Amino acid sequence: MARYARNAAILAKVETTVGTDAVPTGSADAVLVSDVKINALQANNVDRALMRPFFGASEQLVTTAYKTLSFSVELAGSGTAATAPQWGDLLLGCACSEALLATPNRVEYSPATSSLKTLTIYYNDDGVQHKLLAAMGTVKLSARVGQIPKLQFDFIGIDGGDTAVAVPVVTLTPWKTPPTMAKANVVDITLGCTYSLGAFTGGTVQNSTGLDIDFGNSVSFTALLNSEGVDVTDRAVSGKTQFDLAAAAEIANLASVKANTTQSLGLTIGTVAGNKIMLYAPAVQMTNPTKDDVNGRRVIGYDLRFVPSAGNDEIKIITQ
Repeated sequence: MARYARNAAILAKVETTVGTDAVPTGSADAVLVSDVKINALQANNVDRALMRPFFGASEQLVTTAYKTLSFSVELAGSGTAATAPQWGDLLLGCACSEALLATPNRVEYSPATSSLKTLTIYYNDDGVQHKLLAAMGTVKLSARVGQIPKLQFDFIGIDGGDTAVAVPVVTLTPWKTPPTMAKANVVDITLGCTYSLGAFTGGTVQNSTGLDIDFGNSVSFTALLNSEGVDVTDRAVSGKTQFDLAAAAEIANLASVKANTTQSLGLTIGTVAGNKIMLYAPAVQMTNPTKDDVNGRRVIGYDLRFVPSAGNDEIKIITQ
């Protein structure tokens, strides 16, 4: 009987105890995804390399092994201010913290260094369920003009086993339709702004093609003789953007690049309460300017380095 790639489901839930199955369910923990890639057995194979009186290979033995899973989700709010979006748990598994705040109601996600969370993730591929335990990962955010803003996750997990089980019935209604990256839906990248209590003040709005951000977590699987686990041990947040600049502004930015200047950056996606996302970074360094062409229009591209200000604050994602 044929099996189909689109007949699949992903469930994810924060673990109470690292490496202990959190038992995610289709009704509470389903993830609405695209661009799925899985390696169900990332194994360290050791060649026996036996000497025998004839040519031929020896078998390889599987020693340590783990699983990897990548997918994208749309960047949308929960529909209700101060209610965590469905992708919130996924960010927790990428070394982030979550704060549900009032006055005004909002949820803020920031990078974290301690008290990190792990996930149990099930990927059911039309009847074959692959389980990742103690999963941790990294994330990239893409918010480019004319596109759907998305988060791309890359997870590593302990091999929790594989079973033949029916695809679960999933509830996906909590996943909301995202605002698109169009002029009517955004307040473009604002340099030099200040963030406080769910609002940006000051700064200069740029004319840009959008923003890419890579959280740059260092994620690794480590196997010891008495334990195995996944760790996030460092991060280096980076990004890219392109600005449509007047000549004088390009010269001013070149001076900033040469002077190693950092400045704050904000971007607002969405205008409707409950489906509004704000991105804020207090100290961003622009590097490596390039002259790019967008439909014949000159734009200036920059690599971005997001550096901590007070610590664990390189980038903040706010929903409200």
